[in-house]
Formats: sequence, structure tokens, C-alpha cells
Amino acid sequence: MKDDLGMNDILHQLRCFGCGARVVGTEARPDFRCSQCGDLFEVEYPGWVKRGGPDRPNPGALKWLWRERRCSSEAMDHSGVWRFRELLPILESFGNAVTLREGNTPLFHLPRAARALGVDQLFAKHQGMNPTGSFKDTGMTTALSVAKERGFEWVACASTGNTSAAMAAYAARAGLRSLVVIPEGKIAWGKLAQAMDYGAVTCQVNTDFDGCVRVLTTVVKEAHIYLLNSVNPYRLEGQKTPAFEIAEAFDWHVPDHLIVPGGNLANSSALAKGFREMKELGLVARMPRISVIQAAGANPLVRYMEAKGEKPFEPVEAHTRATAIRIGNPASWRKAARAVEETGGWCLDVTEAEIAIAKAEIGSEGLGCEPASAVTLAGLKKLRAEGRVKGAETVVLLLTGHTLKDADYTIDFHRGTLLRDEEKSGHEDKIESLRRNAQVVEATPEAVLAAVKGRVG
Repeated sequence: MKDDLGMNDILHQLRCFGCGARVVGTEARPDFRCSQCGDLFEVEYPGWVKRGGPDRPNPGALKWLWRERRCSSEAMDHSGVWRFRELLPILESFGNAVTLREGNTPLFHLPRAARALGVDQLFAKHQGMNPTGSFKDTGMTTALSVAKERGFEWVACASTGNTSAAMAAYAARAGLRSLVVIPEGKIAWGKLAQAMDYGAVTCQVNTDFDGCVRVLTTVVKEAHIYLLNSVNPYRLEGQKTPAFEIAEAFDWHVPDHLIVPGGNLANSSALAKGFREMKELGLVARMPRISVIQAAGANPLVRYMEAKGEKPFEPVEAHTRATAIRIGNPASWRKAARAVEETGGWCLDVTEAEIAIAKAEIGSEGLGCEPASAVTLAGLKKLRAEGRVKGAETVVLLLTGHTLKDADYTIDFHRGTLLRDEEKSGHEDKIESLRRNAQVVEATPEAVLAAVKGRVG
């Protein structure tokens, strides 16, 4: 079976999101900032512009090919990212792809939450089911494959946890060395343990995430080290592929609304890029609304969009227990703002109590997620209450990380020690109804049955 369908494997260039300047991928600076205006790049495929051109993919043939690959015995076809490689012509040879069988993550129906909110069709796309337990794997397979193909021996990232775990795993798989810079004391240990286990050189720095980014930006300029934070445009190419999976799951129709957590803000823009490219190529008829939800203590995009252009974007000092989105100066804020505005979505924030409650409610569906993922359900509640999401709409929540990424958060919630009294105010009854702390009972059947009886009804 012919894999490329007449496409050119070297079909991309980088375009500055700010000034529109274009460069060849190998000419990008180490920090992936435009030399003319300082903005970020995104990958562009000029051969797709001409409808019917020789490099333009055929939508019907692609859908058939991607479906056939689900039954393939080829290692690359087992990847939910590289299965769609016709829309990822970023390597000179796909034989250089580094994969851990990422992607192909499940789309779960959420019947309890749907009933409670009066939404007919509510789903969760669980990216926490990736190999290292987060959505970062989908972007790491593409960006690290580029690093390997271009001959880098070292890769690096600043991280709140998930990026470091993904980068270290893929670097180990590729035989590369990895450097992780993390904010001291501000990372979930479950995530840090992964980076250590995969062999990363880990530096805890006495600063926040944004300070780590500043330190690492200087490091990669002075040493031959490939930066793998989300400023790297090849990361976003992999992170756009869940959009393809979602469309495929709905038989190439798209949901009415996609709700995404907002941290460094690359994920929402990557998903928008995926849906935009599918629409331009004739794979789908429209794009979904994309809404971004931030924690109230780390909400610079919310503040910017509420000002409606009357104030410049201003970083904040980030404070939230949802460590994956504890970012006060997100690099991709311009791209995320465009994704929200382009699709007619919204950007809003939720409190620590609202996050904790939503996380427990997702857990009651039999699904676990990290705290940052739960902002999606908390945000949907607000959107529904405001009438912005209608009951007849199909809504997909993007869950970004596995529940074991931050097990201490979950344990503290059920023990009743997670939130301060002022944070719980007005939510006490709901929180108590969701708590399931372990009980100490006598070693008798009667004691155990009494505990069960106390939970009946």
C-alpha cells in the first residue's frame, strides 16, 4: 500500500505568528523566536494552498488510509500521531520518528455530568491515557523526532511536570540526553519521578516556571541543546492530532464545543490548527467552538480577553494547586486568543473549590484526571449556567493528564485537607457529598458492613 499519496515529505516552512516572516525550519533560532519581531513560529504547508495541487492531500483517500492503519502491524501505524503522517510532513524520513505508541486515546461519554448539566452529548477526550500520562506525548513525539533527525544529542525543557516526563521518556527512547529545569517545590512528585526514572538531568531552580523558561532560554543559546518547550512549533504539530481523532470518532463531523485547560496555552492553539487544516483540506465542514479555561489564580489570558484589547497582555504571579496550569506568563497567549476568537469560543476562569469539585465529579464517572484537566468541567458548568452552551449541543472536554500525576491532591481532597475554609465557603455541602476518605474500622465483617451501610442511600 502506498503511504504518501503523492505528498512531498519536505513540504513545510515556519511562519512567524506576529509579522508573517517565513524561514526554513533549520534556520530558526534556538529559542524559536522570530529574529525580526520576537514572536513565535508555526508550521505552514504551502503545498496545500492550491486546491487540486499535486501536494494537496485527497480527503477521501486519507480517511480510508487512516482507518486501514488501525489494523496495521507496522509500528508507526500504532501511533495515533504518526497514523496521520500525511498531515505531518516535517521529517525528511518518517523512519526517524520516535514513538511510544502515543495517541489513539479514548473518547468517553460522561452520562452523570451530562444529566446534571442538561447537556445531551458530553464527552471527555482523555489524553491522560498517553504513554507517560499526559497530552504532552503527542507533541513530544514530533518535536523530538525532528531533534533526532537533525543530529542533536541533548534536548531540554522547563516544566511544571508533564513536559519533563514526556521529554525524558522520548529522549531515552531515542538514545538522546535530556535536561529538565523545574521550579523548586512547585511540581507534583509523581511527574518529577518520571523524569528521574527516564534518566533526565534534573535541575530544581529557586524560581517559578516563567523564571525557569528565562534561564533555559539562555542555556540553549549558549550550548548545542534542542529546546522542547511549547515554543517549539513542531510540538504543536503533534498536539494538533487529537483534533483528527475527535473528528474521526464523530464520523468526520465535529462537536459543537471543545473545552481545553489553559496553561502555557499552546494546546488550544494546536487543536484549533488541527481543525482549521481539516476544514481547509475538505476533511470536515466546520470548526468547533474552542473555549479555554484557566485557574482564577493563574488567569492572564482571561484578564486580557475581558479587557477586549483596551489593555495590553500582562503576566500574573501564578497561584493554583492545579500545577500543570500554574503559569503566569504563557508563551502562546496570542495563538490561544486567536483560537478562541476565530471559533467563537470563550475564555474564563474557575476557583480552587470549583476545580476540586469538578475533579471529584469526573472521578465519579470512573475516570481519573489531574487537577488541571478538571477546569474543563468546572468551566462548562459556568458556560451552561450563562446560556452559552445549549442542551442540544455536543461538547467534548479535553482531559490533559492522568489522575496519578498528582495523587497527593486527590488524597488531600478526600481527607478534607486540600482547601482552606475561605476557599470552601459556599461549597461545603457539595464537597462533603463527594469526599470518600478511607475509614479505620475493626477487623470484623460487622464493622465493614456497618461502613457500607453508612454509604447506602
